[in-house]
Amino acid sequence: MPGLYRAIIKPLVTEKSSAMYENRKIYTFRVACAATKPEIRDAIEHLFTVTVKDVRTMQMRAKERRAGGLGRGRQGRRAKWKKAIVVLKEGDVIPIFEG
Repeated sequence: MPGLYRAIIKPLVTEKSSAMYENRKIYTFRVACAATKPEIRDAIEHLFTVTVKDVRTMQMRAKERRAGGLGRGRQGRRAKWKKAIVVLKEGDVIPIFEG
């Protein structure tokens, strides 16, 4: 069981997550694979002093990758990871995503 500071790894700021934030005030985070929804909720509420309304999680699958060319390259896999999509109470904001 990861602690509060280990549950949240980093915020995900991409074009898609920025559009979700601007349109619907939905925040996206990369979280520890072992973190559960209640742990993620507690971590975000304590770290950012906001009220979490909903938490959705998804496992992002590992992807194969290759380095080099002509078949001599090394093959490997990127590690799997977990994404959390968080909806806050109306009026709450997380300053990391603000500009």
